[in-house]
Amino acid sequence: MQSAKELFTHELTDMLDAEQKLVEALGQLADDHSEEPQLQKAFQSHQAQTEKQVERIRQVFEELDEEPEETECKGMRGLIEERDSFKQEEEPADDILAVFDIGAAIKVESYEISAYNSLIELAQQLDLNKAVKLLNQSLKEEEQTRTKLEGLSRKMKPDNLGLEEEEEGEEMEMEEEERPARRTPSSQRKGRRRVA
Repeated sequence: MQSAKELFTHELTDMLDAEQKLVEALGQLADDHSEEPQLQKAFQSHQAQTEKQVERIRQVFEELDEEPEETECKGMRGLIEERDSFKQEEEPADDILAVFDIGAAIKVESYEISAYNSLIELAQQLDLNKAVKLLNQSLKEEEQTRTKLEGLSRKMKPDNLGLEEEEEGEEMEMEEEERPARRTPSSQRKGRRRVA
């Protein structure tokens, strides 16, 4: 790879694969949260938006008069695999999975925002004005989606915080520590006599 245009094409191909993987993953997330209408709707909406972003990337390839090569976006694959292994290995309760999935979706948005920013910067340097416009549309959508997900994250509260057991344990520890320090009135008097 010797030129900025080659790098741009490479990164664009990577992003196309990322968005295509995400369309599938978001469908899975929507299915997994069919009992939580607000969350399911958020993932379905994000999926529809991602499909449009795939189309925009294809338009950029048309503008370049190039065909995207077969490639795999390892960054997106890693984010998706992280979620899948969490679900399988940790067997989380539904409320915990919901909190995890919103966090995972926010990570994905941050990844995409960084990728789009890099693509736009390269497209500007290459004077690819139509590409800049198309990629900027996707970038704005990603930023809006991340903001919505962050708002949803603040509303999602897991049923079991897991603090009750810790608090009970801490209270017992404090009681045990306080016991030896407590003296009965007669032992306090004896202590005073010894000092005097």
